[in-house]
Amino acid sequence: MLPAMLQALIFDVDGTLADTERDGHRVAFNAAFREAGLPWQWDARAYGELLAVSGGKERMAHYARQVAPELAARPDFEAFLRKLHALKTGHYVRLVAGGALPLRPGVANLIREARAAGLKLAIASTTSPENVTALLRASLAHDAADWFDVIGAGDVVPAKKPAPDIYLWVLERLGLPGGDCLAVEDSANGLRAALGAGIPTLVTANAYTRGQDFSGAVAVLSDLAATILAEVEVLHSTYGAHH
Repeated sequence: MLPAMLQALIFDVDGTLADTERDGHRVAFNAAFREAGLPWQWDARAYGELLAVSGGKERMAHYARQVAPELAARPDFEAFLRKLHALKTGHYVRLVAGGALPLRPGVANLIREARAAGLKLAIASTTSPENVTALLRASLAHDAADWFDVIGAGDVVPAKKPAPDIYLWVLERLGLPGGDCLAVEDSANGLRAALGAGIPTLVTANAYTRGQDFSGAVAVLSDLAATILAEVEVLHSTYGAHH
């Protein structure tokens, strides 16, 4: 039996579409901490370690339990986190709108090729919907969010990556089985989430994720600079033929 034809590309966002973590989210978190009067400052190394925790609110909660347990124990802590995360999102959206976070090499070309070929496009991310829309608008086109058939982001599912929930949510709305899709991820957590949903996965590692365990990936690339849709389809077909 021939492997199924590729029907959709499903992209992670942070670290995959753009190197948003160190110079985007980290900067926005620190600005929110200052605005809220918190004595927290995440340098690039510490933030890299915190990325093991998926989700911004979850990351802040994890950090608070370590350095400010009395704050984390307050009955209004969850409400406080939501407000703090909203501050952070505002700072991040302004950074993106200013053009500070361009797409990684090859991403824009691959998305445009996929659209021209009639493939469905989707997003599967733990970042907030506002962050996704701001990045797509600033780096592709004002209406770029409309290019995507499904955008799964933020808290649409309670369990964050490496749980497969966000990918299962996206697949349900695409109306496709995992084997007809290809996920593009940058981290071991993202890879495990996509594979857990039965989706062949291409990894484009970055400075924070290089060296992680990417066992099971279709391929691991430094970026998508030299990647064309035909090569992506070959990778998908080869993977499908053997799995």
